[in-house]
Amino acid sequence: MDRLQGWAMTAVITALAALTRFLNLGSPTDGKTPIFDEKHYAPQAWQMLGNHGVEDNPGYGLVVHPPVGKQLIAIGEAIFGYNGLGWRFSGAVCGVIIVLLVARIVRRITRSTLIGGIAGLLIVADGVSFVSSRTALLDVFLVVFVVAAFGALIVDRDQMRERMHVALLEGRIGETPWGPRLGVRWWRFGAGVLLGLAFATKWSGLYFMVFFGAMTLAFDVAARRQYRVPRPWLGTLRRDFGPSLYVIGLIPFGVYLASYGPWFASETATNRHEEGQTIGEGGLMPDALRSLWHYTYSVYKFHSELTNAAGNHHPWESKPWTWPMSLRPVLYAIDQDNIAGCGAQSCVKAVMLVGTPAMWFLAVPVLAWAVWRAFVRRDWRYAVVLVGYSAGFLPWFADIDRQMYFFYATPMAPFLVMAIALILGDILYAPRQSAERHTLGLLVVCLYVAVVITNFAWMYPILTGLPISQTTWDMQIWLPSWR
Repeated sequence: MDRLQGWAMTAVITALAALTRFLNLGSPTDGKTPIFDEKHYAPQAWQMLGNHGVEDNPGYGLVVHPPVGKQLIAIGEAIFGYNGLGWRFSGAVCGVIIVLLVARIVRRITRSTLIGGIAGLLIVADGVSFVSSRTALLDVFLVVFVVAAFGALIVDRDQMRERMHVALLEGRIGETPWGPRLGVRWWRFGAGVLLGLAFATKWSGLYFMVFFGAMTLAFDVAARRQYRVPRPWLGTLRRDFGPSLYVIGLIPFGVYLASYGPWFASETATNRHEEGQTIGEGGLMPDALRSLWHYTYSVYKFHSELTNAAGNHHPWESKPWTWPMSLRPVLYAIDQDNIAGCGAQSCVKAVMLVGTPAMWFLAVPVLAWAVWRAFVRRDWRYAVVLVGYSAGFLPWFADIDRQMYFFYATPMAPFLVMAIALILGDILYAPRQSAERHTLGLLVVCLYVAVVITNFAWMYPILTGLPISQTTWDMQIWLPSWR
């Protein structure tokens, strides 16, 4: 009922996120050029501005990701030019939106403004979310669409239960064995559009389509069972499966195709007119779609052959089992030659994508508690958080030989934060606790949040490229695997 306080919390958390994400956003650069894989996406986005929305990749001859992320980067470059601020602006905006979404989603699923605010503070202080928001890579755009789709499905869940309750009051629950029709579900439709944008940013958005599709059907089964629909499973199959398949399946693919609008309109885009050349003329599909299919297959072939067995190795690659605890981060940039400010010895300036240890080092017990709560205590809140976390984590085990990096784990960060926030909520609001125990729980939660913020502040220099001494740099490297 504390709607005003809820939005006040959201405003404060969002302002804090904006301050951290935009402060000195244009630094560092590599001699005024992008760092790490920004070198792919920033120039491609800039090319889109002068080439009618179409990019190519002269160095590799192939663009290996869909266009939406680069289209968003191009917005910042159109406003501020081809510089650090320009190519990172859109990512920082999305980073702020992610913080807002996490705070609102956790507030909704816990029914607590305080826990929502804590979740917002935690993701503000998460190193992975922070660095991904301040670099012109595609992952932050994938995350914002995924988290927004997740939030839309949570709102859809609540709205459908409201409609089921109205049907109960009107006596319509038992009209048919399958339960009542629930009408147009605009929040679920919005989730489909958002998942399409995620898919059109990186193909790994497809994993979230599958996991979230199963999740929304589980919501429908649970609601029909709770309201005593005579045949809830069959009712879900009859009433909900088709619309869910349409919204979570077909709509995202439509959005994906729409993202290639400039490519379809171009006469010179890569592989735009392959019919009659690499591929034969005629066929069931229009020539433009057949050319896109050929182009897509070329991209798929590139990714499928990017394996260790084929000799593709990188000093900062990692495998999925190292991601939950951030055991092998990624060094985006480092400069330790003639950096002034540290006396006779050169300073070190580095940007490392690494999770805040006070959160990421606890991933195993956090996930274990979440699994117990979801499957033993049947707590739906933990279950949905595990769905999001698993969608960003488990599919990568399907091809372990593939070259992978820790930044693939960026979509896991918001769901790890949500799980931690739920646990802190359990500590604060444990049932039948005495006043003394409640006070102790409040102290524990405050102390933990303070530790996370302090940990983030300590690591801030290696997340932003601030100059530090060699001694401080050595102290920042907590594990041998971070080198």
